[in-house]
Amino acid sequence: MEFWEVLLAGGALMLIFEGIVPFVSPNAWKNTMRQALALSNGQLRFLGLLAILVGLFLLLSLN
Repeated sequence: MEFWEVLLAGGALMLIFEGIVPFVSPNAWKNTMRQALALSNGQLRFLGLLAILVGLFLLLSLN
């Protein structure tokens, strides 16, 4: 597969996974978003950094 095909497939999978929780349990998703809004900017940045590092680790572990 070419780079752009892999990138598109990854984006499609991300959208599928992101849509599962609001589809299956919209109330739980709303509660989670309320809790996320209560976090400080620093806490949100830390969670974002953690997600990036876990994603990089998973990608690197594939090789």
